[in-house]
Amino acid sequence: MDYRPLGRTGVSVSQLCLGAMMLGAFGNRDHDDAIRIVHHALDAGINVIDTADAYSGGESETIIGKALAGGRRENVVLATKVGLPVGENPNHRGGSRRWITEAVEASLRRLGTDWIDLYQVHRLDPATDLDETLSALSDLVHAGKIRAFGASAVAPSQIVEARWVAERRGHERFRTEQPPYSILTRAVEYDVLPTSLRHGLGVLVYSPLAGGWLSGKYRKGREVSGPGSAARQQRFAAAMDATLPANAARLDVADALGALADEAGLTLVQLAIAFATRHPAVTSAIIGPRTIEHLESYLEADGVELSTDLLDRIDEIVAPGHSIDVADNAWATSTNALDPAYRRR
Repeated sequence: MDYRPLGRTGVSVSQLCLGAMMLGAFGNRDHDDAIRIVHHALDAGINVIDTADAYSGGESETIIGKALAGGRRENVVLATKVGLPVGENPNHRGGSRRWITEAVEASLRRLGTDWIDLYQVHRLDPATDLDETLSALSDLVHAGKIRAFGASAVAPSQIVEARWVAERRGHERFRTEQPPYSILTRAVEYDVLPTSLRHGLGVLVYSPLAGGWLSGKYRKGREVSGPGSAARQQRFAAAMDATLPANAARLDVADALGALADEAGLTLVQLAIAFATRHPAVTSAIIGPRTIEHLESYLEADGVELSTDLLDRIDEIVAPGHSIDVADNAWATSTNALDPAYRRR
């Protein structure tokens, strides 16, 4: 397993990060099996785990806490998030000092730890002054409850603004960014990844398999079955509806990439994950297995090197900086700039 600097934090993490979104009610409800997945990942050399308080209503954090009990916590770089709604209380979400200070205590309890290595703002909160969010997070660093903090799905201008606010107000600054990135979703190559690289941010990219479209099971001539877990089937009912134009476009590209992987003697999973980790700005790619079998297929990407010729052929299928469906860029969840109220003349 290759280990890389997490930005300028002085911490090194594996090029594959175990994502825990699928551990719990949202994916694998069997806690014992989920713990085996975590242990298998750690035994394979993965040393960074990413979860969130919103994943399965905190159940994901609870599972991770169980898995790291008994001496495994010390060797893990543990990352979680705050910001997405947790329950119906309107104040149990966002980036306010009130919620951040409450949420971190709940995450620490569920994770069974005294500190969180990387605490990430799941989405910047447009209703909260960025100065307040950075101030609250900085206080958690100074109190020793978290070691560093970062954000997810932040636009390049927001990365720069956050750094400016931190410097002017004397706060700690965002140390990492977590954007979506895959062969199907390449918009972050245009500015997010270069900006992160220039400012020394560690980058943990999520969804390198594009929500399953690059898992290898979606090829022309095969039935598109949709997400594997019942919870995801209910939440993303249209995600794999091949009659939708965006999904038809995804299927065309996934089929072409599958043929390219076959020609190169790789699985499409290997091709997709190796592509994501190849970018010089990317620190680690988050893999989110629901089963041991999923994890083993993802681990097969470790050590895979893509030649320049193969990367060029990928570029011919999906151009650099281009996303098959702009909705996959996650910008709609991190900014309200495109809402009618903000763009009508």
